Amino acid sequence: MQKRKLGQGLEVSALSLGAMGYGKARELPDRAEMITLLRTAVDRGMDFFDTAEVYGPWTNELMVGEALAPVRDKVKIATKFGWNIDQATGVHLGGVNSKPGQIRSAVEGSLKRLRTDHIDLLYQHRVDPEVPMEDVAGVVKDLIGEGKVLWFGLSEAGAGSIRQAHAVQPVAALQSEYSLWTREPEAEIIPTIEELGIGLVPFSPLGKGFLTGKIDATTELDAMRSSIPRFAPDALAANQRLVELIRAIGARHNATPAQVALAWLLAQKPWIVPLFGTRKLERFDENIGSLDVRLTTEDLSDIEAAKVKIEGARYPEEHMKLVGL
Repeated sequence: MQKRKLGQGLEVSALSLGAMGYGKARELPDRAEMITLLRTAVDRGMDFFDTAEVYGPWTNELMVGEALAPVRDKVKIATKFGWNIDQATGVHLGGVNSKPGQIRSAVEGSLKRLRTDHIDLLYQHRVDPEVPMEDVAGVVKDLIGEGKVLWFGLSEAGAGSIRQAHAVQPVAALQSEYSLWTREPEAEIIPTIEELGIGLVPFSPLGKGFLTGKIDATTELDAMRSSIPRFAPDALAANQRLVELIRAIGARHNATPAQVALAWLLAQKPWIVPLFGTRKLERFDENIGSLDVRLTTEDLSDIEAAKVKIEGARYPEEHMKLVGL
């Protein structure tokens, strides 16, 4: 698989697999199948995998640790701290928590669950407005000095927080939502990280499934999508215009809408590594097929010229309050 460089010399496969969707609320009913998928991804050439202590909480890291332990020397594992997880029980207490003691405790737990002596890329999952970014970055800097962490990342942070953290400990990657239907980062975030030499790992590159072309007014939505304004009936109908556009461009390349959406991201900057999630091997193979799709200047121009306006917010209001801080 092709490689790309994020920031600070971090080189990874051009696409990353996220394990967030593997199991719900502390249950992993298809654990064996997900472990097989992760190991098959390594066989396909992927070496960049994403998890977090909050997924489960904890159970996702346990599964990722088991899956990747036999190939640990071939992969880079990213995990995250920052939500208020009780470090004794694993219960999500609500809200965020990036106090220095919490960070250290979270990292020690992640190391054990991931069956490793180091975390390749450690993200702050959400900015904690009660803890100065300089303090957060300082703790991670110390962890890097101790060899427990190799690279530092942020998630959904605003430009000011990125600069504050980067001044203390250089940031290798920012993980934020960015796709054909979430282009807000282009205004300030992407110019900021380009200036600072920070890579971008965009999550939800397929718009939580919408950009695959398989979600429409007849689709029965799960609880997560049902809570998102962008999936409300009127917004969903209006946003189909974007799917029609990428489906038409895909026809030029014998590519699916999902492949076009990923290829578009890959064409934006050489330091962008899209992070997708899937529970099915056939979808995994479809997504990595995007690496063979070369969008032309005409394709990219047609996307811009269409000026598709996306209706609806990408998160519920209470969640939007936690991004861009």
